[in-house]
Amino acid sequence: MRILAVASGGGHWVQLLRTAPALEGHDVVYVTTHANDRRDVPGRCVHVVNDATRWNRWGSFVLALRIAWILLRERPDAVFSTGAAPGCLAILFGRLLGARTVWLDSIANSDAVSLSGRLVRRHCDLWLTQWPHLAAPGGPEYAGRVF
Repeated sequence: MRILAVASGGGHWVQLLRTAPALEGHDVVYVTTHANDRRDVPGRCVHVVNDATRWNRWGSFVLALRIAWILLRERPDAVFSTGAAPGCLAILFGRLLGARTVWLDSIANSDAVSLSGRLVRRHCDLWLTQWPHLAAPGGPEYAGRVF
């Protein structure tokens, strides 16, 4: 299976890397916002994109184009993300292309599910939280913590 694993740099990237053992045996392509993150996954294809927020419309537009291009080029069977904006866009576009989609909300979101998580929930085959008290029927599922 070809998997596109997407995360912003920093904590989102660290959490994505913590899930890497679950992706072993598959053809994994990574997307991150920091070029230095390539060192964390030697020998793997890593695409670097800009990061953006909802307040940066031009940056979000550029990010959306880059994510769409990556998805069209890589044609993954599944898209997996730990957040934030790059993962949100990858889930939305991946779903349009028929990929299976998985969102794992950041462990930092202990009081409520992230905005990105709420935006992608309808487009996810599996929507996960790392906090048991945030799991809900029809909401995110709890299957454990990455940390």
